Amino acid sequence: MKIFSLITVAAVFCASGAKAEPVAPSDVKFEDGAVVQSLTGIVGDPAEGREVFKGRKLGNCLACHVNADMPEESFHGEVGPEIAGVASRWEEAQLRAIVVNSKMVFEDTIMPSFYRDAGYTRPLEGFEGMTILTAQQVEDVISYLQTLKED
Repeated sequence: MKIFSLITVAAVFCASGAKAEPVAPSDVKFEDGAVVQSLTGIVGDPAEGREVFKGRKLGNCLACHVNADMPEESFHGEVGPEIAGVASRWEEAQLRAIVVNSKMVFEDTIMPSFYRDAGYTRPLEGFEGMTILTAQQVEDVISYLQTLKED
């Protein structure tokens, strides 16, 4: 009878759509230039990640990176490395670390930390203590970047 009760509880929990809380920015674990654990436990959506990547009010990644996958977008930056083939150069956990806090991966980079909420100065009032991207947006961008493999 106890096994049945545990199965019932698990089924109700799953059916309710209950989700685990995202990993807090201060709890993200970096290991050898990688963040292995998903920030949300939910697989990212590459289509949403593409939108975040090109969104001028979201990731604004195009401000610094050329992305051959987005020829319809204007004003690609040339400060950061080209994005074409990024999934062939970096593993998922490494990409997550770069997006979460590139300063933990690259010395002296000017790339912003997209999932960090303390230890820096925000230039606009009202944004103190906030991340640039949500945990799910980070996972979506990672899923999108993983589609960009060299031919």
